[in-house]
Amino acid sequence: MFIDEVTMDLIAGRGGDGCMAFRREKYVEMGGPFGGNGGKGASIIFEADEGLNTLIDLRYKKLIKAPKGENGQGKNCHGKNSPDVIVKVPIGTVVTDVDTNLIVADLTKHGERAVVARGGRGGRGNTAFATRQNPAPNFAENGEPGEEKQVKVELKLLADVGLVGLPSVGKSTIISKISASKPKIAAYHFTTLRPNLGVVRASDGRSFVVADLPGLIKGASLGEGLGDRFLKHIERTRVIAHVIDMSGFEGRDPYDDYVTINEELKNFNESLIKKPQIVVANKMDAPEAKEHLQAFKKKVTDVPVYEISALENKGLQQVVDALADKLDTIAKKPLYEEERFESHVVYKFKKEQPFTVTNENGTWVIRGDEVEKLFRMSRLNTEEAFLRFSNQLKKLGIEDKLRELGAQDGDNVRILDYEFDYRL
Repeated sequence: MFIDEVTMDLIAGRGGDGCMAFRREKYVEMGGPFGGNGGKGASIIFEADEGLNTLIDLRYKKLIKAPKGENGQGKNCHGKNSPDVIVKVPIGTVVTDVDTNLIVADLTKHGERAVVARGGRGGRGNTAFATRQNPAPNFAENGEPGEEKQVKVELKLLADVGLVGLPSVGKSTIISKISASKPKIAAYHFTTLRPNLGVVRASDGRSFVVADLPGLIKGASLGEGLGDRFLKHIERTRVIAHVIDMSGFEGRDPYDDYVTINEELKNFNESLIKKPQIVVANKMDAPEAKEHLQAFKKKVTDVPVYEISALENKGLQQVVDALADKLDTIAKKPLYEEERFESHVVYKFKKEQPFTVTNENGTWVIRGDEVEKLFRMSRLNTEEAFLRFSNQLKKLGIEDKLRELGAQDGDNVRILDYEFDYRL
């Protein structure tokens, strides 16, 4: 089964908790802090594998949860890092963050890897907090939460040339004759239910990859027929080859077919219509094909037209050689602009306030990723730990914000599911 799009949730591993311990040995006075750090949580890494050609392995994996790091232990023993989770996907896979619509990864080479969800760092043990002013800290950190993301995983095939056209125009027959690809071929519409790739060689040995895309019909970009499910696979191609049935099959006008396909390409993604094109006039062995071709050429003057008969294997090598020449003049470009990638987001020096404070039924509720992360990593089991947490909130400006909003001494304040009293 050909699966080319999957939406899934990813939860990277949480870091291991730091340990709070003290050295207690006979004849060792003032042993001091002795708690080790927690290990790093596992990241979720996507890796391109040339042995795969579909996302079927991910179809039923709605959630991938990576293991947490090992907790730190006494005697300054640090916890082990958790091994990363490797998710293998086909070459040409694009991973998009659903919430931000930014590209997290575009894997186009065998073995290429991308960290899609980062594991949390391990929490620090109390040894790490020892200072000259506080040589025996009575607190430690919990591990940092791993990243949580909902991602859309799409396969966009890597091909140099895309064969497009209405159903039953001969695309599958063409790719079966010019490459070793063996698609299913039959005399009815929508024989091809999945894209087929084939490696093609020109007369002088140059090679390139051709994709045969399932037949499009009017309204395909809106979901008609096989819909826009396979149009995404033409986005990486450098040349579009329109296969036109010149026999006038079922009373169709070849020029109308050409216009219909171009409209669908434009409606799906306007950049597709700007790609270099050629027209492959197929079924020239039919009785009225010559007449139809003459009428077609009068209307289409800006695109080269090549006459072939895929059934009789005539003219195919000339088309392959012409495509090789055209590809030599077209540089390979990345599919997406840098601004679409998550790693290229520009952060301004003047950040917006990293938290919000609202009054809900008499309780001041504090929300914000930074505050919630700080809370999760704080182990509030000692007075010293709570004092440290309060100082961190003060540095973030939360105390000033509460005072500004009119919080009174003794008011309830909540962060996630934890409530405490506000003190002036």
